[in-house]
This record gives sequence, structure tokens and C-alpha cells, in this order.
Amino acid sequence: MATTTVTVEAKSEEALQHHRTSENWPPTPPESIHSEHEKFDAPNFPLPPPSKRPIDVLDADKKTPDGWLARDPRLIRLTGVHPFNVEAPLTELFNEGFLTSPGLFYVRNHGPVPQVGDADIPDWEFSIEGMVETPIKITFRELLSEYDQVTYPVTFVCAGNRRKEQNVVRKTKGFSWGPAGVSTALWTGVPMLEVLKRAKPLRGARYVCMEGADKLPNGYYGTSVKLNWVMDPNRGIMLAHRMNGEMLTPDHGKPLRAVIPGQIGGRSVKWLKKLIVTKEPSDNWYHIYDNRVLPTTVSPEESANNKSWWTDERYAIYDLGPNSAVAFPAHEERLSPAAAPKTYRARGYAYGGGGRRITRCEVTLDKGKTWKLANIDYAEDRYREAGEQMLYGGRLDVEWRETCFCWCFWDIELDVDELKDAKDIFIRCMDESMNVQPRDMYWSVLGMMNNPWYRVTIHNEDNNLRFEHPTQPALMPGGWMERIKKAGGDLTNGYWGESVDGSAPSAPVESTSEEVKMTNDTINREISLEEFQAHNTDEDPWFVVNGEVYDGKPFLEGHPGGASSITSAAGQDSTDEFMAIHSETAKAMMPKYHLGRLSAAALEALANPAADSGPDTSPVFLSPKTWKAAVLAKKISLSPDVRLFTFSLSTATQTLGLPTGQHLMLKLPDAAGASVIRAYTPISEADDEGKVDVLVKVYPVGKDGKLGMTQLIDRMDVGGKIEVKGPVGKFTYLGKGACSVSSAVRSVKRFVMVCGGSGVTPIYQVLRAVLTEESEVQCIVLDGNRNEEDILLRTEMDALVAGSGGRGEVVHSLSAGGEGWKGLRGRVGRKLLDQYAAKEVVCRDGVVEDEVMILICGPPALEESVKKEFGLMGWTENNMLFF
Repeated sequence: MATTTVTVEAKSEEALQHHRTSENWPPTPPESIHSEHEKFDAPNFPLPPPSKRPIDVLDADKKTPDGWLARDPRLIRLTGVHPFNVEAPLTELFNEGFLTSPGLFYVRNHGPVPQVGDADIPDWEFSIEGMVETPIKITFRELLSEYDQVTYPVTFVCAGNRRKEQNVVRKTKGFSWGPAGVSTALWTGVPMLEVLKRAKPLRGARYVCMEGADKLPNGYYGTSVKLNWVMDPNRGIMLAHRMNGEMLTPDHGKPLRAVIPGQIGGRSVKWLKKLIVTKEPSDNWYHIYDNRVLPTTVSPEESANNKSWWTDERYAIYDLGPNSAVAFPAHEERLSPAAAPKTYRARGYAYGGGGRRITRCEVTLDKGKTWKLANIDYAEDRYREAGEQMLYGGRLDVEWRETCFCWCFWDIELDVDELKDAKDIFIRCMDESMNVQPRDMYWSVLGMMNNPWYRVTIHNEDNNLRFEHPTQPALMPGGWMERIKKAGGDLTNGYWGESVDGSAPSAPVESTSEEVKMTNDTINREISLEEFQAHNTDEDPWFVVNGEVYDGKPFLEGHPGGASSITSAAGQDSTDEFMAIHSETAKAMMPKYHLGRLSAAALEALANPAADSGPDTSPVFLSPKTWKAAVLAKKISLSPDVRLFTFSLSTATQTLGLPTGQHLMLKLPDAAGASVIRAYTPISEADDEGKVDVLVKVYPVGKDGKLGMTQLIDRMDVGGKIEVKGPVGKFTYLGKGACSVSSAVRSVKRFVMVCGGSGVTPIYQVLRAVLTEESEVQCIVLDGNRNEEDILLRTEMDALVAGSGGRGEVVHSLSAGGEGWKGLRGRVGRKLLDQYAAKEVVCRDGVVEDEVMILICGPPALEESVKKEFGLMGWTENNMLFF
């Protein structure tokens, strides 16, 4: 990499003493740091690139708590407008060279940035407390005047670097970093061990906990590292106040931060206020619930329900692992072999952790069959070679070190003819302990430390080469991973989602690559058990998800599941149900209704309710707020993939208590212990005693190997228990054409029912109620399936129609029926709807539009298509209801 032609301060102790005086702090930031040093000769080591501090507050920030803070508009926002979590475009980051300007240095903030005025900096104070002989407080002024200052380069890496790749494979709990969550700067400050020596840690102390000034919903940000690491000068752990010779910017910890070389960026606490020496690791919320790599078998649901995963210190991340990426060829870069030189120079970065040097970077053009050794530029070594001298107010403290704190850059000349014949370029690196980047991804629930081989695909388009990186950061579209997944490729098949046997992809798959944030960072309120229980009413329901309290009242009228879905959650911890059932869209709505965090005592009380009063002897089994156990009494296979399950209720005389049109919730644990919850409509009669029958179509196991509800039920043994709760739903058939929709009663004279596959069960429930009562209400059912054997409840529906006196009709249509099928063919589309559900067909014999209700239940594709067609036919949403 090219170095700048700018130099350093004079190598004199006088210069350092001048810098230490409080009158010279804080310094006035130069317009460009280069202007301070133009009179000196250029050194042989890299100095910062030209860096002009931004002066304008961006429009995106003006309405946030950071509305006072100017930022570089080139940065890519990863978590929306606020808090500020950003990375630079990869090519711009790489082109800056070994050192990154503060404006393009990646930022990881958890909340608003603390405001610290320049005049207040000399009196900024932090404490050293805990297991120390002499607890002390040190001001910023004292830190500069009483301690030696040192300077050296350190690379920071967010533990989430390259997380977008994991999120495309399977959604993690983290937001989508690209490969630019890495930056390097020259840091100036005081070795942390020097201040701890004055406090004199006591025997038995093992950790140094750090806490910043950034007040967040779960307290101040904090974490910890081991005390013996801090006291080891080789580790280079520092309290820094300068970055590339400039005062720290607010986003990077102004006025003081920890710098922990070789470890993930989350350990380097910004806006430092406390050092607490302890026997145990930090109990800070952010230390426990962030920066961990849980076992790949732990699902997001399991991790949310089992705190022990988070408190196991084995899974905490400290040292970085080896990682590398390709910067050039850039994403969507084009290369014309006819006009290009014979070779192409591929370039990128690599880094290790724990002070270990990267010893090799290797490139393959044949998916790992053969490898080419790349050149490596260790710019960090040039600081060692420079010897001891003054640099930006601190002693350049690198010459004696064997530890490596920084990234390196690799490059290799690749034959263009080889690139024409290749399908991809891979890079991998290895450190001096022989730790090597793995071939395949290790997926984990937080999506951290992602470091498989970095792959760039090559597309030969009419003898012009186009290069494609795996992903683009945040919500930016693009990348071969997203393309392959949307085409139905399995990114976990060991071949990067590509076909290995010539088979076609299964079906397009939508990517859910971005974490949905459900809390409002501006809310800082703890809610007691008493206050929470005061809102345990149908009119004013509050509920809890992941320890956060939400107001359910705004949902009572418009919730797709009806008001009962909300009132049943009132006063409850509804984490399992909410997370298992709701879409990403629904989760994204939640910050608007966030009220605060439930107190620890209240959470404990909800998690451990008082013991029940004994066996369930109530006449009705279902309870809207309590899960009850039903026992599998019988399982009948009706076809290779359809089962009829009979569950016994608590007593032989109980009825289920499910109104017509409503559903019940079933809950089972998966292999990892996470709750799987789904809504079902039973097919048994409402007044059956002691049992409930549920018809289930069993689907194949997904490509990720995770069992869904249908497979979990199918694997139950007779005698096994399943948890049941209900009723839920926004629609109830009251009888003789009267219906309740979101508590509003209306009169219906004709039902048009559209269903597909197992979506027939709620349709059948209403059809049976209508056709077995004495009334004039009429029904037509349009049932779409693929093959004849896929038609469920055919005999039962035909029997109902036969005994209805002409009030009912069932029409089956198959999209792939065999030669023996004599009925209609084709999907349930406009042709079929025009024939049986046009207004002129349905609105006759005195029936008006408001007396028609369209009930729809089936796969999402069916529901979306028929909704669109009904709209084009003139039906309104007032006529349509989706189960």
C-alpha cells in the first residue's frame, strides 16, 4: 500500500511535556492533520490519510438524539437511522490504506452518543474500584500529566464483521455487517496497567470490568477482560484519548476509551468511566447478552428461553480469529480480457487475533483443489523498524513487540486466461499458530466471528468478466448468496448453494437477512409487577415479549388474529407465542408500542407462578391465558402424508370450548428445546366430550434439517403430551347467518369459501355449522389442490352438501390431476372465480353485496393471488376474511 508523505512530531521529551499540560488540551482539531507536519520529512511508515472532519449534521440524524453530531455521508447505515451503526464502502475503506480516517472508521453504538464539551474534558473523571487496595479516581488532566503516553497502531474489528453472509443463510439476532466492519488507527494514550498499578489489585482478583458513559435501556454499556491480560505489557491494552493524532471523535469515545488489541471491538469500551477489578466476569447486561458464539445447534428461540447459554463464559468472545476478504476485484467490477493486460492483480485484507501474525494468504481458482500463495504487506512492521520516537504526543511503543495488533494486505497476480475459465476466486489466511479460515460457515445465533473462505464469483458474459461478492451490507441488495438463495439453492449444501448433481433448485426462497428491532431506544422505564398487572384487562391489555412490555390496546380492532389474540396475552409473558408466530413485518411494528422493561422481580414472578390448585376439573378445557396439556390418544394415517390425531382432554366430560370459526394453539418443543407454536382448527364437533380431533398434513423436513410443527406432531408417541391454548381468532360464526368479526356483528346470507390443502379445516368447520343448522344461509366451497389424493375431508364435505337441501356446493379443481380425474383442472384463479364467485353470480335472489362474506384459507401464494383477483372483481376487504 502507498504511504503518505507526511511526518511526525520532533523526537523530544520536551514535546511530550508540552503536550501533557492541561492548557494544551483539548487541542483545536486541524482542518487536516497533514497541515500540522508539512515541514518535516516523510517517515518510512504509514501515517493517516487526509482527513477532514465533517461539519454538517446529516438529515438522517437531525431528529435523533444524535442530532448535534456531524458525520461522513459515505458511511453505510446498518440499523436504520438510530442508533448509529455503520461501515464504510469496502473499496473506499481499502483505498485509504493501512490507516483509516476517523470519518470512515466503522462505528458500533448501542444508543445515543454522550455529549462531552471540549471545556469539560480536563475534568473528565474515571474511577478504579472493586478488588483494589487503593480505590482511586483519575481526571483526564491527571492522566495526561502524571503518566507516560504511548502511540501504536491497532486494528479494530467488530465481532459481527461479515454477518450478512450468516443472515442470508439463516437469520441471526444481529444486524447485517458486510466485510468492512474493520478499521485501523494510530492510538495514543496510557497503558491500562499503569493506572491499575497505582490502585494495586488484590490477590484473588481475576477480571477488569469496564463501564462507559452511554446510558442504555439495560444500563450503561460494560464488559470485562482478564486482569492478567491487562497487566501483560505485550497485550498493549490502553486508555486512549487520541486517534490518528487527533482528539477522539464523539462516535469513537471522546474523550477517553479503552483499546484492547487483538480482541473484538466490543471489548474496547468507549466514553470510559469505570474500571472495576473483580473475581468474576462482568455481570453487565451487554457483557452477558452480546459478543458470544453459542453452539450452532442453539436456535434464536432456545437462546431467548434459556439464560444459561448466555451466562456460560465458554461462549464469550475475546481474541479475534483469522479472517480475510477480497477488495479487488470489487463487487460488480467488470474486466474485458481482450483489452486487459495478461494478469489481474487481486487484492484484499487479512487479520488475526490475540497478537498472532498472519503467516500466509492463499487464493484458489478451482474451489480448493490447488492454491496460490499471495504476497503479504505487513505495514505494522515498519513502525517497529522506525525505533522509539515521539509520534502524536506519545512514545512510539512498537520496536520491542513481537505481538501483531493490525491487519495486513495481500495481493496476487492472476492470469486473466485462468480467470476466464474459473467460476470463482477464494481467499483464505492462516496465522502463526496454524489457525486457518474454515472452508464452511459456522452459523450461530448472534452471527458473530463469521470467517469462512471469502468467495467472489466470476461470470463470463460474452467474454467479459463480471465479479460478484457474497453479499452487500445492511439492506443493500446484491451478492451471489442472495441470488442463489432466491433461486432455491441450499447455501448449506457444502457447495455454496450450487447444484452438484444437475438438479434444479427447489423453489424461490425469500431472504430474511436483516434483524428486526422491537424496542425503542428512547424508552428508559422499568415497570413493576403491580403496574403491569393493573393492565391485565381485556380493555387495556399489556403483555411481555423478551422481557419488554408492550401496549396491546391499539391492536384490539385491527389485529389479524382478532382481539382475543391480544386479550389472551394480557398480563402474560407471551415471548414464545409472539416469536414463534409473528412475521418480521409484525415485529418491526413493535417499537411504536414499547412501554419499557419489566423489572427483574416481575419477570421472576411471571416465570414462576404460584402452584395450581390441583387437577383441572373445569367443564371447558380451553383457557385463553393458560397452556393446558392434552394427551395423544390415537393417531390414524389417512394417506402417506395426512394424519388424524385424537387428543384426550383433562376429563372425560370436558368439552373443548372452541367457538365455530376460532382456532386453538398447539405447542411442542423442538430438538433444541425451543417452543414451536402453530394455530390449528380441529375437525371434531364442538360438543364432543373428552377429546379433540386434529387433521394434519405432514410436510417434508426443511433443508436446514429443523423440524416444523407437522413433523413434531407426527413423531409423537401415543401417550405423549402436547400443550394447548385458546381460543384465538377474529371471526366467529354465531349461527343462522350471524357472524362476529373483530367483535362487530354482521349478517351473512351467502358464504364464498376458498381453500387449498390443509387450509380446508377452518372452512370445513364453518361449512358444517352452516349446513347442519336450520337456516337459509348458502355456501359454496372452491377447493384447490395438486392431485386428487391431496383433497382433504372430501367425503365429509360431500355428505354435508348432500344433506343441505341445495344450500351448499363444493367445487374441486386440481392443478396436476391424473388421467382419471373428471373434475375441473387448473389453479384457483380468475377463470374459476368468475364462474362461481362473480358478483352477478353471488348477489342474486335478493342477496346484496354486504350480505356476502368470502372466507379464505390456504398457502400464502393462494391467499395473495385470490385476494388480488377478488379486488379486481370489485369485492372489497369488508367482504373478505383470511383465516
